Amino acid sequence: MTAPITLYTAATPNGWKASIVLEELGLAYDTVPVNMQKMEQKEPWFLKINPNGRIPAIVDHEASDFPVFESGAIMIYLAEKAGALMPAGAKGRSRVIQWLMFQMGGVGPMMGQANVFGRYWHEVYQPAIDRYRNESRRLFEVLDGHLKDNEYLAGDYSIADIANFSWVRIHPWSGVNVEGLDHLLRWLAAIEAREAVQRGLKVPAARDIAKDTDGDAAKKAVEGARSILQR
Repeated sequence: MTAPITLYTAATPNGWKASIVLEELGLAYDTVPVNMQKMEQKEPWFLKINPNGRIPAIVDHEASDFPVFESGAIMIYLAEKAGALMPAGAKGRSRVIQWLMFQMGGVGPMMGQANVFGRYWHEVYQPAIDRYRNESRRLFEVLDGHLKDNEYLAGDYSIADIANFSWVRIHPWSGVNVEGLDHLLRWLAAIEAREAVQRGLKVPAARDIAKDTDGDAAKKAVEGARSILQR
């Protein structure tokens, strides 16, 4: 029997954003792993779900097979569908979306480029590496400063926390220094301790680039990412 929601994903920070939200909300879903090294995300069947050819994406079978793409949009859709992880009031909802956009427009892109130039690029171009690692660190300092006086980013635990957590937790992979950011580290540990988060991080398969940065799995991940960048 098909679950109400189908999640198309891979083990990446953006993929974890969707799987963690689904686990936190307790929504039943089926998982379809997308092999990005084989470019399955560019195949016609997937482009019908997400024209941009990126993971994650979902299909809500309870809403006439309604597809949703872009990780932030998926998080908002699921939170509003379940009536949780997102305040109903205008101001509370705005606070959550502000911090969600902070991740979408800042943390994710900067760390993503730090990964490209620091991990995946064949040539070493140090100015680019420094630029993206330093900007990621600056954004971490913004988070740390806010978390000094706040347990979570936007009041109660929300999709804003999940979105930023999914990226910030891979700081070792991106080469971003977190020394001295005690409030950020406290927040990271508190979220990672949640059972739903631990389950979500194993979807579609366990792959912890937050901790395995130099082993065989890390080398394989780099090779796979490089193959995608060349296409």
